[in-house]
Amino acid sequence: MWGGRFAAGPSAIMREINASIPFDKALWREDIAASKAHVAMLGAQGIVSAEDAAAITRGLDQVAAEYAATGVPEDWALEDIHMTTEARLAELIGPVAGRLHTARSRNDQVATDFRLWVRRALDEADAGLAALQRALVTRAGEHAASIMPGFTHLQTAQPVTLGHHLMAYYEMFARDRSRIADARARMNVSPLGSAALAGTGFAIDRHATAAALGFDAPTRNSLDAVSDRDFALDYLMMAAQCALHLSRLAEELVLWSSQPFGFARMPDSLSTGSSIMPQKKNPDAAELVRGHAGRIVGALTALMVTMKGLPLAYSKDMQDDKPPVFEAAGLLALSVAAMTGMIAEATFDTARMRQAAELGYATATDLADWLVREAGVPFREAHHITGAAVRLAESRALALDALPLDDLRAIDARIDQRVFAALSVDASVAARTSYGGTAPAEVEARIAEARAALGMDL
Repeated sequence: MWGGRFAAGPSAIMREINASIPFDKALWREDIAASKAHVAMLGAQGIVSAEDAAAITRGLDQVAAEYAATGVPEDWALEDIHMTTEARLAELIGPVAGRLHTARSRNDQVATDFRLWVRRALDEADAGLAALQRALVTRAGEHAASIMPGFTHLQTAQPVTLGHHLMAYYEMFARDRSRIADARARMNVSPLGSAALAGTGFAIDRHATAAALGFDAPTRNSLDAVSDRDFALDYLMMAAQCALHLSRLAEELVLWSSQPFGFARMPDSLSTGSSIMPQKKNPDAAELVRGHAGRIVGALTALMVTMKGLPLAYSKDMQDDKPPVFEAAGLLALSVAAMTGMIAEATFDTARMRQAAELGYATATDLADWLVREAGVPFREAHHITGAAVRLAESRALALDALPLDDLRAIDARIDQRVFAALSVDASVAARTSYGGTAPAEVEARIAEARAALGMDL
């Protein structure tokens, strides 16, 4: 490849550090598709003859069939997927294969291929997250009224429903899907035809190749087109944020399935045992989802640091753009699939959850609210009164609603019999009727909206 410029070939070290075929062979489908779009345009524009364009297209189809059947060969002397494909094409159809590279460079070629790959990865991530959302919505519908403790600082705060809790994660993943949509819309322009950095003097039709590859338009600046990796960073930023959400849910499943909590049991198919302790059932899938988040965030950091100081246009540093994206995409897909299985197949001990809510003084805020609403007590004073009631209940190992009225009145005479209607966990949950609150009716309304958004009732 370099014979016209260099008197000697590359050293073994240079071949090894320079070759990207071990990882960029993953782009072979995109490379074939972009090459077919390019040669079709060259033929339509009369830059290559119709006969040559047809021969190149047939040859590319044969190369694709070989790759699909036996994989992409790794010849480090050919460096990358682009030269590997061109070399095989030349073996199949002869010197006419050399016309394929007319009016393009590997710079715009790889930018196009990688962009196509990331676009497909975004679509696959969106489909995976939609399946996870459907699992969450389904389980939330089963537990719209199942009471559990809500936590702040991992301390019992107020009663909520399990359905409400699960729908919180539905909202997180909805935001992740919105990031996917934003990233996809922003990246859907074609670099093909930008050539090395300055465009080309051939009379190419960039709008035709953009349309053929499903892009909305060609890029507007050739320098930016070949050096832009924002689309890859957008993908990684989405993946990192989504991984954080997955990790939070995984952490809750790890906690809930531990014996001190006992809120949930993970499916056997996504758990493991111990080599020495026969009683163990470890939530390893959840723990690995939690662990993968660190690797995905690391992939984002790696590419950001790679790109941070590069002058325009292309630099060889950018060859290292693909491994972190490929790794993150694989980890994200696996994590989403594992979490979907865990949510769909977990069993929840709603009696244990309710008991935890009842024992944790989760209705203390309801006592304070009752004093404000029914007795006209300023909230700060009501907060102090409620704190005294909780202290008394703790000293007697009683729930708040199990305290005798006389004892409550000894704390504050404005408390009367009506207060007990507000102190049960059922009453507490039912009272939270503000939009987006945990009242079962509100949870069911949000579930209905989610089902409609996901097309679950069609």
